[in-house]
Formats: sequence, C-alpha cells, structure tokens
Amino acid sequence: MKRRSIVKYAAVAAALSLGLTACGGSGSSDAAAAGTVRVTLANHVWTEGIKAAIPEFEKSSGLKVELTQLGEDQLSDQYNVKLNAGSDEIDVMMYRPLQEGKAFAKNGYLADLTSKVSSDANWDWKDYQEGPVKATTVDGKVVGVPVITEREVLYYRKDLLQAAGLEVPKTMEELEAAAQAIKASSPDVAGFVARTGKSAAVTQFSSFLYSFGGDFTDASGKSAVNSDAAKKAYAYYGGLIRNYGPANVSTDMSWPEAMAIFTQGKAAFYTEADSLYKNATDPAKSKVADTVGFAALPAGPAGSKPYNIPSWGLAVNQASGNQDNAWKFIQWATSKERTLAAQKAGVPGPRTSVWADPEGTSTYPKDLAEAIAASAKAGVGHDRPEVVTVGKAREIVGAPIVATITGADASAAADTAHDAFQKFLDSEK
Repeated sequence: MKRRSIVKYAAVAAALSLGLTACGGSGSSDAAAAGTVRVTLANHVWTEGIKAAIPEFEKSSGLKVELTQLGEDQLSDQYNVKLNAGSDEIDVMMYRPLQEGKAFAKNGYLADLTSKVSSDANWDWKDYQEGPVKATTVDGKVVGVPVITEREVLYYRKDLLQAAGLEVPKTMEELEAAAQAIKASSPDVAGFVARTGKSAAVTQFSSFLYSFGGDFTDASGKSAVNSDAAKKAYAYYGGLIRNYGPANVSTDMSWPEAMAIFTQGKAAFYTEADSLYKNATDPAKSKVADTVGFAALPAGPAGSKPYNIPSWGLAVNQASGNQDNAWKFIQWATSKERTLAAQKAGVPGPRTSVWADPEGTSTYPKDLAEAIAASAKAGVGHDRPEVVTVGKAREIVGAPIVATITGADASAAADTAHDAFQKFLDSEK
C-alpha cells in the first residue's frame, strides 16, 4: 500500500463533487424502505466479479444495489469526508483492515457484526482463516469480513537453481547461502531482491521479523523493534539486499520496481505477496515466466511465519439505517460460492474450504497453491504495526531496513527506531 499525503477537507470535498453521483441518493431509512442497498467498492479484480454477479443477488434477494466503484485514493477521500460527517449514504463499504481498520473502529465508523457472523451456520464464519479473522476483529468485536487475502512467499528461478546444483531453500540460512552462490557465479544476476522503501518494505519485512521470533510490539503493547530477534531480522533482511542484491540498489523500491528486476531475469530469489504472482508468470509481463517457481517462506529461528492477512474486507457503516440489507449483501458477496468464483479468477480468498477444494486451486500453479496452504496454517494476522496512524508507524519501523541496506549498524538503527516508535505509541493512547 502506498502512503497517501494528507488532503485538506476542502480539496477532498471538491474532488468528491465530481462524478460520484451514485451515492448521492436518499438517506438510509428511505433506502431501506425502498429495498435498496448502497455499496461502495474499490477498483479491483474482485469487484469486477461481484459487479457482474449483482443481478443474481438482486433477483434472489429482491433488493436493488446502488454501486459506487472508486480508485483507492478516491475511496479514502470519500470515507474521510462522509464517515467523518456521520453520513448515512453508505451502507456497505470496502476497506483495508490493516491500514485503516483500527482507526475506523476507534472512530465508530464500523458496525459491530459479531452477532451476525455467528448466526448463520451455512454461511459459516468458522470457515474463515485465523489470520484474516484476527485482522477484522478489533477489541473483541468483528467489524469486517475479509474478502481478499495475501501471504508472503518465495519466488525463485528454477533454471538458476538447477544450473547451480541448488535445492529450493527451506531455511533462512539456506536462502542466504543460495543467494551468495548465485551472485558469485553470475555477477549480472542478483542473488536476492525485495522491497527496499522505508514504508513499502515493512509489510514484506514483517514475515522475516516473525520468523526470527520478533514482532513490532510486545504482549503489553510496547515497542519491540529493538529486541534481539528484531535486530537479527533487520540485519538479515538488509544484509541480503546489501550483500546479494542488485548493484547500486535503490532504497526506494516498492513491489513494482522489485518485481520488474525479478521478471527481467535479474534476480534469483524474490520474496513478495502471493497475490502478485501473475506478474511473474504472465509471458507478456515476464521474461522468466516459464522458469518461475514458488515456495513457502524459508524458516527462521522461530520457524516459517509469513503474514496471512486480508488486504481488503467488507464492513457496514455504523451510521447506516439500512444495516440488515447491508448484511444481506455481505453474506452473499462473501458466500462460499462467490469466494470460489473469485478465487478461480485469481483473487485469493479467506475461506479454508475453498482452498481445500481442488477447484479452488485449479487456476494456480501447483507449487504456489502448496506454498499458500503452508503459509495459511502458520500465518500471522498482521503485516504492519497494529495502530491507528499506520503510515507514520511504517515510516518509523521501516527506517532500520533502509539503514541496514546502506551499511549502517542494524542494532543502533533498531535502538533509534525503538525510541521513536515508543513515543509514537504513547502519543496514540
């Protein structure tokens, strides 16, 4: 996720006045009486599938759907204005649980769905994976339903490993040794590449942090980014890129830049979200499409603990007077049938039963499906600090990543970040 700059209210309001007529209708009570549900969704492959199927929902439910579909920045702008104003013009809202979920819940924007998710055995809340459930639960209350999930996996070049006589790394030690061997034998090919930007790298670094036995905060909610485990994780991740990464590596790479290096044949190993895999396997986008393999994140001292998170979820606007109809839409959109259809279209879902169904993995490379299954079992339900002001926190805890890549002492950088992060945590209380 990219960090957005703060936008003044007036500018946001002006932007929202253009082209957003779909949500400018009657209030919630009128919508409920008219049998209408107002749904706001982000531009995404998942949304396209749902949009195409809405006539089925309208026919079976007798409800009319008023759909607003927006780009990610526009979506955030609309929420900033309408939710802050207590507007009841949105019933169902697509949101990012780990980026804005805690802030939305704290501000009272999200309806409590705890009783609703547990009331329908056929819809089956117990079918949802633990990590995504944790991410859509705040202070013991279910405030959203996951729709799109992702985990961090290892992308690798089968041809390079075969030529070097190497096995697929199963541990962090093996990954470093393999990256070193390939970098030494092929100077024009990096042994390893990953995100390097201070904020962008945090989500992918998180899996390394967990696998080394650390986390961003401890059990009491205090900063843990200078623990022994965290310092070792920073040193390892930054060291892989510094020692075996691309020559003159940028320290401002997010996934498009790192993925481009891998797909242009310039790196042997790459750790990234599984949801982006088609960028590596599509011959139109990747020069190495035929030689890409996938594996679970190599195990660190604490095992293989990648994140398993929902990148998007559906929630009900607390201010809506149309919550029953909103829930009917969410039930339908997140049903086992709809989740299977989305997953077959390349959108990884949160339901265990769909991953267990051969049809649910039929469109995925076999080794990727296996890596995802392994990652889901041990996955951690967050890939960034669980705070209200996520962007600021990512800047702080991501600083040691950049420092280590550029050759600074990981331990000292972690200590500096710890002090800043603890002050930040104290300020949010």
